[in-house]
Amino acid sequence: MNFIDVDTCNRHKFGKSCSGDVFLSRRSADGASVCAVLADGLGSGLQANVAASLTGTMALEYITADVELRRAAEMIMDALPLCPERHISYSTFTMIRADIDGTVRLIEYGNPAVLHLRGPAALPIPRAAFTLPRWNGREMTYATFHADLNDRIVFCSDGVSQAGLGTDRFPFGWGIDNLASFLGERLAAAPDIGSADLAPLVVEQALQHDSGISGDDITCAVLHYRETRTLQVLTGPPFSRARDREYAAQLLIPGTLSVVCGGTTAEIVGRELGRPLAMSLTDLDPDVPATSEMEGAVLVTEGCITLSAAADMLQSGAVPPRANGATRLRDLFLHSDRIVFLVGTGVNPA
Repeated sequence: MNFIDVDTCNRHKFGKSCSGDVFLSRRSADGASVCAVLADGLGSGLQANVAASLTGTMALEYITADVELRRAAEMIMDALPLCPERHISYSTFTMIRADIDGTVRLIEYGNPAVLHLRGPAALPIPRAAFTLPRWNGREMTYATFHADLNDRIVFCSDGVSQAGLGTDRFPFGWGIDNLASFLGERLAAAPDIGSADLAPLVVEQALQHDSGISGDDITCAVLHYRETRTLQVLTGPPFSRARDREYAAQLLIPGTLSVVCGGTTAEIVGRELGRPLAMSLTDLDPDVPATSEMEGAVLVTEGCITLSAAADMLQSGAVPPRANGATRLRDLFLHSDRIVFLVGTGVNPA
């Protein structure tokens, strides 16, 4: 267990310019823990966004400053004003601190219950409730539990649990039990799915239950305990040809995905390892050179143009409508935790 993958997906309420849900997370400098907060402001739109932003920012600063989680939650509850008309807090929240050793600490106030999934099965989380007289009946729940390698922690706003509210199929909303069943089906079909792919599936399913028009802000966040995904990129020939064999041998490192960028680089690796190149006839695009295939490499591309195109997509967030070598390279970057560039310094005589 050496990495905690965290990601989120959000759709704001139809007709609003911003979301009343705010998700914030922070990884410690040594990677030993991840702190995450999901705050849901009262109502929707700008006013809800302000309330949720203040709550989420306070919560994240407290728990990343090593304030004990329960004490941090108490300070937030003391600071949260009550709506004078509805007599409820201006924001609900979920606070999680996940340590790399598997220890998970959880505080919930008003948000749907957090789910702990081991494979497709949802495990019970032993919760305890607490309140203080000055909170006017408001109550929080807290829990500490252990997550194993490949476990997932899924939490959401009530835009997910109440999706489809009032419909014949879900008169009381989609609900947490149905969400757990949905996640179990998706995880059974794709056990290695990443957080960046699983969270949007939940949001899109909730949106379908709302007939495609979000009746509330919809947010889902996922924490996934898993092994580190390492990607290495070989690009450019070595300065000294005497190191060609050493350079090509990097492709053989176990547990690492390898990409080869550049025609000369691919020729060197293929020659030294005795692995022929075969041009791929899929994902052809006139704007980006075609890719090739080689045993041991997850992707073989042209060099400068493809790397530049992938960098532009990562910076702008825009993705062209058709797949090509650059979009495939971009996807590999986004689904990797550790990316190592092995850059040869040989001079291109052309």
